[in-house]
Amino acid sequence: MDRVYLDWNATTPLRVEARDAMIAAMDVAGNPSSVHAEGRAAKALVEKARSQVTTALGADGADVVFVSSATEAAALACAGRGLSCSDVEHEAVSAWCDASLETGMDGLVRVTDPARTALQFANSETGIIQPLPEGLAVCDLTQGFGKVPLAFNWLGCDMGLVSAHKLGGPKGVGALVIRRGLDVAAQLKGGGQEMGRRAGTENVIGIAGFGAAAEAAAHDLTDGAWDRVAEIRNILENALCDAGNVTISVGKDATRLPNTLCLVTPGWKGETQVMQMDLAGFAVSAGSACSSGKVRQSRVLRAMGFDEVAASSALRVSLGPDVTKDQALRFAEAWTKARARHLSRAA
Repeated sequence: MDRVYLDWNATTPLRVEARDAMIAAMDVAGNPSSVHAEGRAAKALVEKARSQVTTALGADGADVVFVSSATEAAALACAGRGLSCSDVEHEAVSAWCDASLETGMDGLVRVTDPARTALQFANSETGIIQPLPEGLAVCDLTQGFGKVPLAFNWLGCDMGLVSAHKLGGPKGVGALVIRRGLDVAAQLKGGGQEMGRRAGTENVIGIAGFGAAAEAAAHDLTDGAWDRVAEIRNILENALCDAGNVTISVGKDATRLPNTLCLVTPGWKGETQVMQMDLAGFAVSAGSACSSGKVRQSRVLRAMGFDEVAASSALRVSLGPDVTKDQALRFAEAWTKARARHLSRAA
């Protein structure tokens, strides 16, 4: 079976550039904290990657702290700070915040005090991009980094969260970007690595892959790769939502990521759709990958005002530059046939 991967918001295929950088890093034996030649060689790989991520993210003058994931970055940025957020935030952020902010049916969060708020750049389920207020405390940049042009320095936030595996890098490495002059309390204490913000020997291999992936992702944006993704997403959206108003495309009229499509067919369980499409050869999801295996409603859709039935009936399709128009239309054919069978049984 020729499978088609349509779950790029969960994780992306590893880029060739990242793989090559990681293989080369495997031959560097030193510890980045050691002062001998081998240690300096390892340190040079970490600093090269830091420069690559900094440049790709438009964060010159900020501090890029390497961590194990955006989840760890969220803990480092948010723990003990008494921040507010909304229920559309990823659980890695909302776990540390008071989820008291309201979200409209348009998916936009009503921010009242930016300096005490954590707010995502873009939602992983709907793709909806938030207008970021000046002076925001923490911004989850995970889904936007590498997909749309952005620069940390012109976002006006204090800290940003990013993850390697969302833009073609390896799993298990991320970064916290901190506006120069600010500090955070280390959650992992010990040797004082990463400017004293995150103790523990750096994951040199993963970090090297992250840097290479970030650089390649920046080139993709310049080359218009994601504009082409948006064109295919729009063709797919029209094919899936053309037959009446049975299916809702959440965020269709909003500013959103170029690759994301969130479909709600009330009464057709999202988990059922995922399994049916998997058997047909397509990898899609019912929402955030971190919530997989949990039969429940989408927190994001509930926060936007959807009822329980609709919030349990969402399907997320997320594309990448490797997805062709033909593959997208093959998915549309398989999915619409499955929807017709569901509607027939439900009648």
